[in-house]
Amino acid sequence: MTSLILPTNDGGIRQYTLQAPTVWAKPDAPLTSRHAYAAAHVIPEVTADNFPGAPARLDWDATLAYRHELWSYGLGVADAMDTAQRGMGLDWAATQELIKRSGAEAASVVAAGGVATAGKSVRDLVSCGAGTDQLDIASIPAGKAGLDAVIEAYREQIVVVSEAGPKVILMASRALAKVATSAEDYLYVYSTLLGEVEQPLILHWLGTMFDPALAGYWGSDDVATATETFLGLIRDNASKVDGVKVSLLDASHEVALRAALPEGVRLYTGDDFNYPELIDGDGSKYSDALLGIFAAIYPAASVALQKYDAGDAAKAREILDSTRELGKHIFSAPTFYYKTGIAFMSWLNGKQAGFQMVGGLHSGRSVVHLARTFELADQAGLLRDPSLAAFRMSDFLRINGVGA
Repeated sequence: MTSLILPTNDGGIRQYTLQAPTVWAKPDAPLTSRHAYAAAHVIPEVTADNFPGAPARLDWDATLAYRHELWSYGLGVADAMDTAQRGMGLDWAATQELIKRSGAEAASVVAAGGVATAGKSVRDLVSCGAGTDQLDIASIPAGKAGLDAVIEAYREQIVVVSEAGPKVILMASRALAKVATSAEDYLYVYSTLLGEVEQPLILHWLGTMFDPALAGYWGSDDVATATETFLGLIRDNASKVDGVKVSLLDASHEVALRAALPEGVRLYTGDDFNYPELIDGDGSKYSDALLGIFAAIYPAASVALQKYDAGDAAKAREILDSTRELGKHIFSAPTFYYKTGIAFMSWLNGKQAGFQMVGGLHSGRSVVHLARTFELADQAGLLRDPSLAAFRMSDFLRINGVGA
């Protein structure tokens, strides 16, 4: 068995022995029991001048290959989202190209008609975020002029996503959070946009643990009050809402919201702590998934969904539960650095040449935190080649002075 030396929280070191790899079977038919999107990260060029604020330069071959990997396991891809570093290094120019390339790649998968994606549309395979991050927040005017500027920014991005073919995910907007002064302001912006779109979209409610700039979203810091505004918007526009993605890390809130949604509107859980029980459901309703953690645990997530399709809910839940500690660790506070753990696992598993992230965000977690990520990934059976992962982990630790 492969072993290596890992650092401990108290400044010491210990020997860790890896377990044998787990074989996660790819589906031999499309997944049907749950709708699931894995929110994929982006991979930068290793030679890019990759510092905070620099224009994003992506390794397109590796970035798109990761999306094909997710599709091969029967999962959809949620792209150009916060996992892809929207608002944390991925600028609008690179985002546009990512949306267009992902849409084209999804179309090629649809045309190829593979067993895991048979009968799926481009919208089933990829949904992309439309936001307002091309705006200079500091220059947005107050009042209705500012709200209209937000609407125009959203419109521009909705057009880019729609023309590329993916389903639109209407992302939470830092600009709107800055300029809006009431629930009515949010309703004005969102109702205008929902009235214009031709196909149903996904509404995204992202909590402050993921982005502190979104405080007071939907017009209130009180979650119950904000929820009533959110539900009112959905009820008034149900035919234009495919589903809602809620990322508040509050399972009881999600269950109550799920029960209150109009018939036909899906709840795509964004709860990277409590996803096993939310996806499993309460006997009458369950959550679908649009999860950042699925980008890290996708082989296990796929097999769990295959088990639901086969009627083995107990085994499905067992598999999802086996990944929970890894998810809780990757998304631990400060939660907005969770992307670092997803990219780290991608590198350990040989999906990218270097452990780098756009904007230098690979520095967002400590060496000890990433060592624990490695350990939990191994225990969840998510290191595809333990020897490669151990080799890369050893190099990473040595370069960072562990054991030197």
